[in-house]
Amino acid sequence: MSRRYVVHLPVVAADLPAAQRLTRVVGRWLLVLPHADAGETTVSAEDDQNVRHRVFCDLLMPGGRRCLLRADHDGPCARRLRR
Repeated sequence: MSRRYVVHLPVVAADLPAAQRLTRVVGRWLLVLPHADAGETTVSAEDDQNVRHRVFCDLLMPGGRRCLLRADHDGPCARRLRR
């Protein structure tokens, strides 16, 4: 198995919910790249980077794909946003 590396890309957001929303948007856009793993995405405060907050549900779905709804969502998992 090859070694994995994580890219940390700091952004500025007003609060945790805003940081999570921004990260979900960026994570979904990154899925066009074959090596992106949005499901593992977390956010943290700049001065407390050891406390990470999961952004996506990331549960494994039938077919081996992962749920891309927000962490702790209500209802069934999905690969697309609900309207």
